Amino acid sequence: MKLTVIGTGYLGATHAAAMAELGHEVLGIDTDSSKVARLNAGEVPFFEPGLPELSQRNLQAGRLRFTTSYDEIGAFGEVHFICVGTPQRKGSNAADLSYVHGSVDALIPVLQAGSVVVGKSTVPAGTAAGIAQQVQAAGGDLVWNPEFLREGFAVADTLTPDRVVLGAESDRAIKVMHDVYARILESGTPLIVTDFATAELVKVAANSFLATKISFINAMAEVCEATGADVTQLATALSHDERIGGKFLHAGLGFGGGCLPKDIRAFIARAEELGVDQAVEFLKEIDAINLRRRARMIDLARQLCSGTLAGMRVGVLGAAFKPNSDDIRDSPALDVAAAIQREGAAVRVYDPEAMANARISFPALAYSSSAAEACADADVVLHLTEWSEFRTMHPSVLSDVVRQRNIVDGRNALDRDLWRSEGWVYRALGRQ
Repeated sequence: MKLTVIGTGYLGATHAAAMAELGHEVLGIDTDSSKVARLNAGEVPFFEPGLPELSQRNLQAGRLRFTTSYDEIGAFGEVHFICVGTPQRKGSNAADLSYVHGSVDALIPVLQAGSVVVGKSTVPAGTAAGIAQQVQAAGGDLVWNPEFLREGFAVADTLTPDRVVLGAESDRAIKVMHDVYARILESGTPLIVTDFATAELVKVAANSFLATKISFINAMAEVCEATGADVTQLATALSHDERIGGKFLHAGLGFGGGCLPKDIRAFIARAEELGVDQAVEFLKEIDAINLRRRARMIDLARQLCSGTLAGMRVGVLGAAFKPNSDDIRDSPALDVAAAIQREGAAVRVYDPEAMANARISFPALAYSSSAAEACADADVVLHLTEWSEFRTMHPSVLSDVVRQRNIVDGRNALDRDLWRSEGWVYRALGRQ
């Protein structure tokens, strides 16, 4: 089939390459001509394992290319995927839908009758119904098909998803989507066909549940610190209950990124608009617990520096909001690093992939080319993003370069006994 993908950010670039990998002819569009040129040259403008190889293979096969022309995608495609961002609106918890509405407004004049428009962007419930009217008036059909990508695993999550959700009013459109995802569905992937509102809610409900699970174990970490218990052992014990499971039950610095924080805030805002804000009131505390972990991390660093960070040297391991990504949106690591610098500390940061993005957004911080360089003469080391490089690093890599052997493990991912055996004072969130 001939598919177009509107928006070539994280979601769009991944989806375009994956659809080409399924055998479709795919044309992506973006208003940024320099980004389009890079994509056509096989360059992916962000770090995502496996995506550059996937893109290059399909570019060479002639199944994938990119453009800046809406006229071109209108003439080319029979199915159009909307993959633009929905960031948090400035001065509000609500989602900014300007990119979604802008892409639809640009597509409608070139939309061919009988085309299917597929929304993949994360939007508040009720958004699709309005867009459907525009699409239907132009002779097309709308399907809402939420994405469930995990950064670092986006290729696999697109090609072998846990489920495919389709919100639609047209049987014809559902049949078209069966054809689009034929190879995925033939492998046994569950298909859920529902209405627009339910399809929109699936994504934000899933993210809200995951955020709740993370904040739950972080709330237990607060209790563990007060009682002397060990949150990692608590989580292990809980994970053996099949009703609970171990995924997302890992205490630490908390979540960040471009999805969970803004999605739960947008969910709260939409619930308030609908008059059902009491139903999601708990999400406000979920957000608050998550942010408290950042403050607690700073407290632990301050304690190891005899009560003050002013004049101290701090080595920070990690800038990305999670490993296997260069995404620094709402990064807990950089948030903590910047807050510590504001207290008068000299902070140096190292991350395997996110340095370029960090330098742009946090230019006042100092950056290093290695973990050892970042931690040179440090009074305390903060482990804030659990890259495998840091998890597997022997303490001796840093022992001879630091001023004081103090480390705070913000991700509960280091071998506590090993670090202590090497003479380090080891502290972590939710553990003694």
